[in-house]
Amino acid sequence: MSIEAIWDEYRSALTRFLTSRVSNPADVEDLLQDILIKSYKNLHTVKSSDSIKAWLFQLANNTIIDHYRKKAKGKDLQAEDLWYEEDLPNIKAELSMCILPFINALPEDQSKLLKAIDIDNVKQKDFAETNNIPYSTLKSRVQKSRQALRKLYEDCCHLTLDQHGNIIDYQRKNPDCDGCP
Repeated sequence: MSIEAIWDEYRSALTRFLTSRVSNPADVEDLLQDILIKSYKNLHTVKSSDSIKAWLFQLANNTIIDHYRKKAKGKDLQAEDLWYEEDLPNIKAELSMCILPFINALPEDQSKLLKAIDIDNVKQKDFAETNNIPYSTLKSRVQKSRQALRKLYEDCCHLTLDQHGNIIDYQRKNPDCDGCP
């Protein structure tokens, strides 16, 4: 994919992302140009065209952090000074509204398992002993159940992840999706 095609597709989304985190429109334009230059220079590092959006938004987030660090040079920057990061937990809070409805939509055995392990914080070893399941079997079942839960999220929303797998943005695929905000 060419840089021109990528820029045509994602420029407006990046502008909205920057505007939501940087109050000065002139700074937004400068940051947008920085992101264009960085993406042009580093596009070859992207392994898959499926990961371009997440890569761009991670690049944008890092560029914003660099911007605030430069502005704060000479004074100690505290986490509270990064006011734009206050939006990030809201994404998790919004998506957390889907957890129980989605877990309840899973088959009963998966639902019971995830409620115990992920909602009630029962240790996997304790759950395995109580239910007379080999620990390795339980770990496999938890993994498969979490994958099924993730599929429900992905059927409902397009998730944008950073390089560490954290959700940085989402868009609903279907406005009528049950359980999602």
